[in-house]
Amino acid sequence: MAGMLKRLLPKRLRKEGLTIPVVRLHGAIMTGGSQLRPALNLATSAGALEKAFSKKDAPVVAISINSPGGSPVQSRLIYQRIRALAEEKNKRVLIFVEDVAASGGYMIALAGDEIFVDATSIVGSIGVVSGGFGFPELLKKAGVERRVYTSGENKVILDPFQPEKQSDIEYLKTLQLEIHKVFIDMVKTRRGERLADDATIFSGLFWTGLRGVELGLVDGAGEMRDVLKRRFGPQTKLELVGGARSLLGRRLPSILGGGMDNAAELGVSAATGLAASLEERALWSRYGL
Repeated sequence: MAGMLKRLLPKRLRKEGLTIPVVRLHGAIMTGGSQLRPALNLATSAGALEKAFSKKDAPVVAISINSPGGSPVQSRLIYQRIRALAEEKNKRVLIFVEDVAASGGYMIALAGDEIFVDATSIVGSIGVVSGGFGFPELLKKAGVERRVYTSGENKVILDPFQPEKQSDIEYLKTLQLEIHKVFIDMVKTRRGERLADDATIFSGLFWTGLRGVELGLVDGAGEMRDVLKRRFGPQTKLELVGGARSLLGRRLPSILGGGMDNAAELGVSAATGLAASLEERALWSRYGL
């Protein structure tokens, strides 16, 4: 009889404690990715977020972030989805930073009502960066003539095969300033009076987790399991929530019986994955990781 009554009680009132859903948002933030190496973006994270926030008995959703940044658009889309779900489901969001939440990674972290870090985590990098390579002499040395035809005078702006133009640089910086302002406004809105009066916060610098606490970028140091058990009781359980994925994160094309189309698809996927891997490696290496 006691066991039956126990099962009839809401989960939050049972002695075994709460179950808190956990979502992992890890990796460089970019569109696309490959079948073997999925990227972090709204498409790859939306399913897990929806499942986590649908857990009716959980008062909070815990999100683990480990990202060096990437696409500002995808970062904002993930941030907006988290906040929309939090308001719709009336749940608080607790963010836990692992190695790094920098640039777009920190932008996503702003969706948290509270942000926790490890003392040695890296946080910040509130700025915008664009990069590339220039090859104005490469084709000439290879004996190749490049021919480009456009219907707009600025259609080949920032062309890597032409000498760099000051007007192109100035235009790019204008775009960067606009994106940077959006980022700054997000930080001020979400962190408010918790921010320290320090001019370097929006300079693009990044700091350790402990310094991030002093600057008001995050709320405190703490590991997810310890923080949640202290807050909700020692019997609190953590449930990792994932999206609908198959082997290696994506559904792979069938190799058997697929003919050349599937072989070509796998080849393109491998090439795309290599490019994405190099881009991701460059993002991580900026923070010594």
